[in-house]
Amino acid sequence: MNKEDKKKQAEALKQELEKARSVILSSFEGLHVAEDALLRRKVAQAGAKYKVVKNSLIERAAPGTSVEPVAKKLRGTTSLAYTEADPVVLAKVLIAYAKDNPAFTFKAGVVEGRVVSMAELGMIATLPSLGELRSKVLFLINAPAQRVASSIAGVARNLAVVIQQGVKESKFKQAT
Repeated sequence: MNKEDKKKQAEALKQELEKARSVILSSFEGLHVAEDALLRRKVAQAGAKYKVVKNSLIERAAPGTSVEPVAKKLRGTTSLAYTEADPVVLAKVLIAYAKDNPAFTFKAGVVEGRVVSMAELGMIATLPSLGELRSKVLFLINAPAQRVASSIAGVARNLAVVIQQGVKESKFKQAT
């Protein structure tokens, strides 16, 4: 591959890294092809991307991106998992996969522009996803209105029951 092709690859990767909200660098040494294919499917299902990339390409693409602090002095085989969407979903997928496959190890990570340790990545994986948080907020907004509506409906329902009981017991006089 000539220098021009390498430059184009680095620029394309840089553009993807600039858009990414979360980037996790890992080592996949010792994984079998089938295990790697499974990881790729799981990451894709989470709406993220997974690539095996040369360390030198990451180092060339990283300047000016949030990945720059973790892209220096990379050694061994390196893969990138990154997403423009919810970082929690990606963290959950990678942590779950790493538990089942000890050959898959983390090198470094950047979430929302902040370098995170692997312990922090584990904590991020325990957080609810963005969709779950949105549904909880909507529930909290909607709950008081539902309580008021059911209270108002309860008063009307109770009044109707009292009137119906009075009619059954002939407690009301008929107007003539």
